[in-house]
Amino acid sequence: MSSPLSKITRTSALWKAVPYLALFGGMVSLAVGTSFAKQLFPVIGAEGTAALRVSLSALILLCIWRPWRFRLNRADAVRVLLYGLVLGLMNLTFYLSLRTIPLGPAIAIEFTGPLALALIHARRWIHFLWVGCAVAGLGLLLPLRGGIYALDPVGIAFAAAAGLFWALYIIFGKSLSHMHAGQSVALGMSTAAIVILPFGVMSAGTALLLPSVLFLGLGVALLSSALPYSLEMIALRHIPERTFGVMLSAEPAIGAVAGMVILHEQLSGLQWFAIGCIVIASIGALLTTESDNPIATPGAPA
Repeated sequence: MSSPLSKITRTSALWKAVPYLALFGGMVSLAVGTSFAKQLFPVIGAEGTAALRVSLSALILLCIWRPWRFRLNRADAVRVLLYGLVLGLMNLTFYLSLRTIPLGPAIAIEFTGPLALALIHARRWIHFLWVGCAVAGLGLLLPLRGGIYALDPVGIAFAAAAGLFWALYIIFGKSLSHMHAGQSVALGMSTAAIVILPFGVMSAGTALLLPSVLFLGLGVALLSSALPYSLEMIALRHIPERTFGVMLSAEPAIGAVAGMVILHEQLSGLQWFAIGCIVIASIGALLTTESDNPIATPGAPA
């Protein structure tokens, strides 16, 4: 028979685990939502899927945060426009990459953007070890050899572009750190929707308004935006920033597993190893760089 003290200890341990479970749940939700999003490609294309996801996410965030309640000066409006522009392009290019390459490698290649931002001022020898690890992983994903597992060069280019926009997203996002978080995210996502909606309309036309498409799109928006953002906010309040980033570095691996289970995407052993190299490089960079130079932030587009 357990003592009251042991029950209190178990309850305390469970409570401490909640933020970490929330973060893990958010990453899984993001990967599952993106996997379901890819299933919309045959109906409305990658552009239409990206536009639908971001637009519905913006509507959800506007209803939750009502950003018009907060004042917005001209300088902050410009910052929000830049933030929203790169957020929209980040989502668009990432979804375009998913047309031809699997989810796991796409996230891994995209991760090289914020990783490069973290290591741009590398000075210590250990930093160059992580650079080498990331370069090795990226090299293994490039189509340098043939075979059924060779990745499409165009898809790789779009994933790399998404990584560049992710790095810019971090830079512009930090410029909004003085604003209310709900206001900046809601306005940024709304701007992103305005940026990529024309691409979606040109690609899918009135198919975007089909009830079945809207229903699936709403599910994608909830799974890949509303739910993971909310869970990440819970995690951020209780998990140190560096630990948060280290855990977030597992996203490429989680994405690869989701792609395998939901989309039946098969990767070669070398591709799994390459993803592992990039994950290790991300974790290593986080553990050996200053805390004000993050490699990842909530709301990644995966």
